[in-house]
Amino acid sequence: MKIIYPRVCGIDVHKKFIVAVICISESVEPIYLKKRFSTFHNDLIRFRDWLIQNDCQNVCMESTGKYYIPVYNVLESHISNIVVANPKWVRAVKGEKDDDKDAKWIADLFKFDIVRSSFIPQKDFRILRELTRYKYKLVNMRSSEKNRFQNALTSGNCKLDMVFTDVFGKSASNIIDLILSDNPYTDEDILSKVHKKCKASPDMILDSVNGTDLTPVQKSRIELVNDHIKQLSSNIQRLDKLIDLMIEPYEDYISFLCQIPGVSRNSAIIVLSEIGVDMNQFTSTRRLTSWAGLTPSSNQSAGKKKSVRISRAGVYLKPYLVEVAHAAVKDKNHPYYANKFKKISKRRGKKRAFIAIARKILVAAYHMLLTGEIWNPADLAEVETPVEQRIKYVKNNLKSDIKQLLDIGLTVEELTLMIQQNANIIATQ
Repeated sequence: MKIIYPRVCGIDVHKKFIVAVICISESVEPIYLKKRFSTFHNDLIRFRDWLIQNDCQNVCMESTGKYYIPVYNVLESHISNIVVANPKWVRAVKGEKDDDKDAKWIADLFKFDIVRSSFIPQKDFRILRELTRYKYKLVNMRSSEKNRFQNALTSGNCKLDMVFTDVFGKSASNIIDLILSDNPYTDEDILSKVHKKCKASPDMILDSVNGTDLTPVQKSRIELVNDHIKQLSSNIQRLDKLIDLMIEPYEDYISFLCQIPGVSRNSAIIVLSEIGVDMNQFTSTRRLTSWAGLTPSSNQSAGKKKSVRISRAGVYLKPYLVEVAHAAVKDKNHPYYANKFKKISKRRGKKRAFIAIARKILVAAYHMLLTGEIWNPADLAEVETPVEQRIKYVKNNLKSDIKQLLDIGLTVEELTLMIQQNANIIATQ
C-alpha cells in the first residue's frame, strides 16, 4: 500500500492522559517517537508544541466519549489535518492491546489514509449543538414530569384529563390549584375558575372533580412536580434566548431551509446545529444521510442479502427529521412529499416511508446549502439518482413487465407489435 502521509501522529486518548506516537516513514524503516502527556491544558499545549517541533501536521485519534474534545480544541487552529475516527475503524486486535500499541496502531493505519474521519463541525456550531441537544433533554424531562403530574392526579381520583384537552391550560390549572389548597371549596368555586369559552359542560367538569381524594403528602408531591415543570420551562426559555443569539448570523440559512415543506424555524435550527452550513465536509448526499442514520446498511455475503436496517446514528438529528417528515406529508400546498409517501408506504409500510421522506428532506437541505438554489421538487429525483441508475431501474422494471405479459399468454410477436405501435404514437406526439 502507498504511504499517503510520511509523518503522522496517532493518539490514544484517556481521561487523565494521552499517549502519542509520531510515525516518520521517510526511509525504509519507519521511526517511531513516543510520548505521554496529561490532559491538563498546559500539558496539551506542550504536546502541540512537540508536534510542531517534529513537523507533524497529520494527527489521528479515537472519538472516545468527550475526552477527545480538549485535545481537538488545542490542536484545531495549529494542526492542518486532524482526524477524529470512530473506534470501529481503528480497533486493535484482541490480545495485542495496550496504550502504546494502540497509539502506534492508529499511526500505522492513518499513514496509509485508510481511517475514515468523523464529522466535526466548526466551533460555533459545536457550541450551538450543545445548546440544542441540552434543550432536547430538558423538553424530554418536562414531558416526563407532566406525565407524572397527570398520573398523580389520576391516583387521587381526579379526572380532569378526560374533560380538558390540556391539563396545564388556564382553566384546568386554576381548578388544580384550588384542589391542592387546604381551603374548603364548593361547586360554585370550581365553576368560577373555568374560562367562559370552555367547551366542556359544567356537569362534566364537576363530575371529573367530585370524589377527588388526595392526602397532604400526595398534594405536596404534586406541588413539587409542578414546581419542577415551571423551572424546566423557565430554563428552556433561557436556552431559546441563547440559541437565538448564536443563530443570529445564520438567519438567512434558517429562512432558506424553511422553504422545505414541514420545516419550521426550530427544525431548521436543529438541522444547522447538527450539520453546519458547509456541505463540502460531506463528499456526497449518501455520506450525509449515512451519518444521520437514514441510509440502509450494506450487508451482503455469498450472494445473500441480510438485514439492511438503518443504523443507530443520528440520535438527535433523526427524530427531528422524522417529525418534519410527518408534517411534510400533511402539507396540502406542496403535495410532493405526500405523493412520495403514498407510493413508498404501499410497498414498504408507513414506518419505512417516513424514514424515506426524512432522508429526502435531508438530501434537499444538502443541495440547497451546497448550491444556494431554492427548494424545487422537480429537480430532486434527478439530483438524487444519476441518469445511468435511472435507466437501469427502468430496464429492470421493463424486464419484469415483459415476463408477466409472456406468462399470461402474450406471444413475442404480439409484444413486438405492441412496442412498435406505442413507439410510433410517442414519436408523432
